[in-house]
Amino acid sequence: MTNKKVWFVTGASKGLGLTLVRELLAAGYAVSATSRNLEALRQAVPGANDRFLPLQMDLSSEESVRQAVEATIGTLGGLDVVVNNAGYGQLGGLEEISDQEARQNFEVNVFGLLNVLRGATPYLRQQGGGRVFNISSSGGFLGHFPGWGIYCATKFAVAGLTESYAAEVKNFGIQATVVYPGSFRTDFLTADSLALPQQPLAAYHAIHASQVLQDQHYNGQQPGDPSKAAAVLIQISEAENAPLHLFLGEDAHQVADLKIAAVQHDLQQWQTVAAATSFPVAAL
Repeated sequence: MTNKKVWFVTGASKGLGLTLVRELLAAGYAVSATSRNLEALRQAVPGANDRFLPLQMDLSSEESVRQAVEATIGTLGGLDVVVNNAGYGQLGGLEEISDQEARQNFEVNVFGLLNVLRGATPYLRQQGGGRVFNISSSGGFLGHFPGWGIYCATKFAVAGLTESYAAEVKNFGIQATVVYPGSFRTDFLTADSLALPQQPLAAYHAIHASQVLQDQHYNGQQPGDPSKAAAVLIQISEAENAPLHLFLGEDAHQVADLKIAAVQHDLQQWQTVAAATSFPVAAL
């Protein structure tokens, strides 16, 4: 089976990115996959053929991103679908997360994504079309998760910039989707994908205990099947009109419903007071 579409997937050596790459190759797509660790990526996708291009890429370097995009086009003959999947979790109370730790999480989850958009968009725009999936999180729609404030902030940023990006590139035939995955059975909660505060505070012992509980009882028991998530992304890539917002998983939809209901409640409760802030209309 062959398919002419060329995919560019970041953070592809593990988790949802790796599952997506495997599913794409099995379905006949050409795939350029990037990772910080090229050897780990090659080992994770053994027996790949000439439709697979593994690349080492430094998200924080615009030059590295530019080279990866050019290598994709030069080797695979084009670029049609971009998946900004690379990122990691940062756990810890806002008080105990250092400035450096917070900025590093934004550097990878937000500014690295922006580097990819700046690198890929010129090609998509010139060819008059393409698809972009920016992977946020259900925590990028509802931030009511103690200890995940910085991570949620990065994923809220991904959602906001995707909305603006979609409006900016619509006239060029490019469709962008912000993806809010719920809990999927990947290695997101492992040490390789989750950073802990370097200087934890005893006052936030409840947050730390929650992390231990997740490691012992929840990691590996998440309800989401990453293969099914990959299949949804592939299906949407082929649809005529992609959604701007995509909530992946039943739990992600539950989180969205909670947030929407909470916002509607606050709007209704305070509308009379909060909306009465305009200058009086001058009489004619």
